[in-house]
Amino acid sequence: MWSHTPWQGRFLPHPLPPGERLRAYSSWCNAVEGNTTFYATPTRNTVETWAEQTSPDFRFVVKLPKTITHERRLHGADEELRAFLAAMEPLGPRIAALWVQLPGSFTPTDLGSLAAFLRRLPRDYRSAVEVRHRAFFEEKRAEGFLSQVLGGVGAEWVPFDTVAFFETPPTTDAERDAWVKKPRVPRRTAALTDRPIVRYMGRDDTGRTVAGWRPWVETVTHWLREGRSPTVFIHTPDNSQALELARRFHEEVRVRVPGLEPLPEPVPVEQPPDQPTLF
Repeated sequence: MWSHTPWQGRFLPHPLPPGERLRAYSSWCNAVEGNTTFYATPTRNTVETWAEQTSPDFRFVVKLPKTITHERRLHGADEELRAFLAAMEPLGPRIAALWVQLPGSFTPTDLGSLAAFLRRLPRDYRSAVEVRHRAFFEEKRAEGFLSQVLGGVGAEWVPFDTVAFFETPPTTDAERDAWVKKPRVPRRTAALTDRPIVRYMGRDDTGRTVAGWRPWVETVTHWLREGRSPTVFIHTPDNSQALELARRFHEEVRVRVPGLEPLPEPVPVEQPPDQPTLF
């Protein structure tokens, strides 16, 4: 995500070699979703460069590969899991959680597989699970069983809040694309651990995005006052404003919790000189 094209030259210096892009991103935000790991496990050398570009307190929430979660559905993937963990090892304490994102077809009847899988994960890693089947949000029995499974191993339930996004029909191409891809589930604001993780998706219109995150400002404020340490990711369909929006969300919470540390100062972006013209 730190190589998102619309950010280059606007929020992040451009051009930058691949080995410097995460360093620039980390001057804007102190956490990142490791979404690319869903598609392929990176080499250990690549992950070493991620560690070199970030401070030890930077947070990675790294998504397990789809071969484990979607293709094998948590069965018979020990070799793939070992390879993934070996590649991630250079990040050390930067790994805030191993992110187990499950497909919408993963239902309450599959919870036995999830429980067995989570018990096999190394205890020195935190784990966080994202489910997308509506039964987990709408049926008390299913919600209770999932909470029990997660609580038994100290895992967190990651909500992906798309309520504000689906309030009215899409108005941009990016919104229309997300409209058919993103899950439609109720908002969930309960934390199971001291390290809750939130994924919020707004709209390409900044005003609507900000209006939609109001419940999370209050929830995160409450968590901080309880002594929890939440990680919040702000998305929009095109993500072009995501860096600014993340910092704006952080500042809104910081107004309510003055002791919250400020985010770092972004690396300045030098604007190119005006190009000469013939007229």
